Amino acid sequence: MEINIDQTKWWQRIYAAFIFFTRLPFWRIYQPPQQCYKTVVEHWPLAGWLTGGSMALVIYFGSMIMPYHITILLAIILRILMTGALHEDGLCDFFDGFGGGGNDRERILLIMKDSHIGTYGVLGIILYLALLFTALYSLSPFYAVLAVLAGDAYSKMLAAQIVIFLPYARTEETAKNKTVYRKMSIPAGISLFFQGMLPMIPLLFVGIKYCTLRWDLIIFVPCIVMYFLYYMMLKKIKGYTGDCCGALFLLVELSFYLTVAAQLN
Repeated sequence: MEINIDQTKWWQRIYAAFIFFTRLPFWRIYQPPQQCYKTVVEHWPLAGWLTGGSMALVIYFGSMIMPYHITILLAIILRILMTGALHEDGLCDFFDGFGGGGNDRERILLIMKDSHIGTYGVLGIILYLALLFTALYSLSPFYAVLAVLAGDAYSKMLAAQIVIFLPYARTEETAKNKTVYRKMSIPAGISLFFQGMLPMIPLLFVGIKYCTLRWDLIIFVPCIVMYFLYYMMLKKIKGYTGDCCGALFLLVELSFYLTVAAQLN
């Protein structure tokens, strides 16, 4: 008998998010009901607490024992390994689809579903990684730690809202992971907000109290990037896909780090 989403428990849905958004072997311990995977974006920032926290630990302790540029590179590699390059794969497909598909909705969706990477995808991921590395490397270890703790969860909170604003561009049968995320309820939206904002508090407190960080820029520049990408998806494919979610997160997060770096350098 199929279980309704509302019959699942909150901890099962969170557990499904950790299984879905990381490659850590949570599934070996417990496998939640399949319906829980329709709610994973509602707990996406919690997965960001895990990945962002792991990056922060590498930056904090690694900067004590090895050159800083190697530390930053290792932190980025760690997150890629933890997520199985899930978001980076989406970013490549996003660049290929929107770069090579023109204004043809079906062609864009077809290109994004193709497992091969094209010119736009290669160039896009290289430029993204170069900017990510440069932005984090330009920060001191202390502020890099605060930035990744805040930026990972906050950017996932913003990216997750695409499921509220747009419909899924494909059907559940043609989706890559055979799952379509459900529309968020008001309680889920409130929970998502706190998941994304709580890790932001240390960065805002320290930045505003001890240096020239402007909270309005840190908060709203990623929102502007989010809106621009949302509008692009609305105009070109009239919806979103899983690849779009991954690309949204990475590009919004990149804008977050660039905004912080621009103010501290």
